[in-house]
Amino acid sequence: MNENYIAVDIGASSGRLMLAEKNFQDKITLNEVHRFKNGFSDSEGTDHWNADHLVEEILIGLEKVKQRGIEECYVGIDTWGVDYCLLDEEGQALSQPISYRDHRTAGAMEAFDANFSLKKLYEKTGIQLQSFNTVFQLLREDREKLVKAKQLLLMPDYLGYVLTGNAVLEKTNASTMQLMNLESRKLDEEILAAIDVKKELFPDLAEPGSILGPILREKFPDYDLPDATLITIASHDTASAVVGTPGKGDNWAYISSGTWSLMGVEMEEGVATAEAFDANFTNEWGVQGTIRFLKNIMGMWLIQEVARLQDYRYSYPELAELASQEEPFVCLIDVNDPRFMNPENMITEIQTYCRELNQKVPETAGELARCIYDSLALCYAVELEKLEKIIGRTITQLHIVGGGSNNDFLNQLTADACGINVLAGPGEATAIGNIIVQMVATNGFGTLAEGREGIKKSFPMKEFQPQTDNHQAIEKYHALTKAFV
Repeated sequence: MNENYIAVDIGASSGRLMLAEKNFQDKITLNEVHRFKNGFSDSEGTDHWNADHLVEEILIGLEKVKQRGIEECYVGIDTWGVDYCLLDEEGQALSQPISYRDHRTAGAMEAFDANFSLKKLYEKTGIQLQSFNTVFQLLREDREKLVKAKQLLLMPDYLGYVLTGNAVLEKTNASTMQLMNLESRKLDEEILAAIDVKKELFPDLAEPGSILGPILREKFPDYDLPDATLITIASHDTASAVVGTPGKGDNWAYISSGTWSLMGVEMEEGVATAEAFDANFTNEWGVQGTIRFLKNIMGMWLIQEVARLQDYRYSYPELAELASQEEPFVCLIDVNDPRFMNPENMITEIQTYCRELNQKVPETAGELARCIYDSLALCYAVELEKLEKIIGRTITQLHIVGGGSNNDFLNQLTADACGINVLAGPGEATAIGNIIVQMVATNGFGTLAEGREGIKKSFPMKEFQPQTDNHQAIEKYHALTKAFV
């Protein structure tokens, strides 16, 4: 009898429950059971997530699993990183969690640096300096709320806690907080002291692949739920996406392409050198003690916002087709410029940026899409070069996984810009990685390497080889972007 596995995969704009099974040939099937919308909304001037909504949608999805005749299953939950819920003495949330895109952390890095060097923070944690990291969110947190708080739970841990009553701090997501010491792999008390937060606020650390416990069906009498056991998987979505990347050997890199593009490699040890600091690479923790040495790049957020502001007049494939008809490299943007984090109007912001740098201003949907895709591909090339230099080895294979891997136009641009063979897929890498950790934890696969071989057998991939030399365009990108001067 096949075991049933459910991946609860929640991103910034949507979430879904995916049902997986594995046959005797180690071939994995994956089917969507339930999909729902997610997003933050303004409440009294602050951007909040609705965690109650997420719990409700998970329960609706599990009810649909039961309706398929599945009485027993394993469940793993992954979400984005850094954001958290604060709980009171009774274990109730003090408020809905605040989004990392909220403007409360504006100036927080500078305020932190006045008392505790940002360079020292990086040396201790190895985590890329981003204004939205948990350390800076806590610096800006309401002091009264912090005093009342008994416990802090990151988003997937909070959802798991509501469902099972058990609280943990899963390691891969914990590392995104910029509160964990890279060497000791524990909370850094000196950093906590710098933001006046006690370590007792955090639950015990849990390894990916730990059994969290059964879902408390009696707590949710309105839902007809299966007998579900929650497994604490690699709960940061990028950590799951890397698990779901079918790389082999030492010379491959990945881009987990979604709202963010995360480019990096899987390593045994972290790198927190001055060179890594200057390049702003991060050392997030992975499964089985590995390090995800990577760079956060703004990613598909740019095109998502352009599509939204045009009332989704064009689908993403249509935008890619329109872009392909435009002249390349006419206008470029620094995709990592903070002005693109959460502007009032992404289209206006891109146009203003181009105008300020005396470039042709993109007006049409095709011109805007071309500007974004060209800039992303060139950014990937620049960051790949930096990555190779820092780790001291040549990358010969680039895997692109996640939703963005379905964009053939951008995949080819990336292969051309990076001068490297690109393998695109699987698109569902995050959900697949979530499932693989569950399977390894329950002996569905003996090892992670076996799981990755199972991915290769189960999901198609497309290959893109370099066709043109974009050296001049890369130099233009270098010249235009302040970060790379």
